[in-house]
Amino acid sequence: MMVERQLRARGISDARVLDAMAAIPREAFVPEQWRERAYADEPLAIGFGQTISQPYMVALMVQCLALDGTETVLEVAAGSGYHAAVLGALAARVIALELIPELAETARANLERAGCGGNITVMCRDGSLGCPEYAPFVAISVAAGAERAPTALVEQLAEGGRMVIPLGEDDQELRVLTKAGGEVRSRVAAYCRFVPLVEVRG
Repeated sequence: MMVERQLRARGISDARVLDAMAAIPREAFVPEQWRERAYADEPLAIGFGQTISQPYMVALMVQCLALDGTETVLEVAAGSGYHAAVLGALAARVIALELIPELAETARANLERAGCGGNITVMCRDGSLGCPEYAPFVAISVAAGAERAPTALVEQLAEGGRMVIPLGEDDQELRVLTKAGGEVRSRVAAYCRFVPLVEVRG
């Protein structure tokens, strides 16, 4: 029902994305008190002022990355691990960064319990700095809003790569950044509202 009504009906057409969203148990990634609403078309609180994004937004972000299954993907703001699980079903490897230690541990536990963390590494660190030891990345997914794309993430995006990130303050644009010839181009995929990307540097 979620796949047909919330995703396919709203323009999500990538068959691999739809299959992944249908296969991964979203209820395994939300707190106990919200599990009856796990498949509602809305974000849900996961503690520490953070949320798990609505299913449509997860599907849209992943579809924008156009994964073919060979990539190592960088995910920033892993939260409870759901977005990483979807990425992991579509890519060769996922490096998922989460700044809040308790959420990083929750994400690891959720992924293990759901049986979908075999190719996913969750690290507790400042996502705005990326993960240079595994760069460059063909795909980067950022599930938190920023005024502009962090410089480190742009630098770690491979030539020909794609980054999806919410940009703006209150009224955000979900933007797809592509790097070609050393230049970064940007297009708007949707309008959205995400929690802020928190940085610890400086």
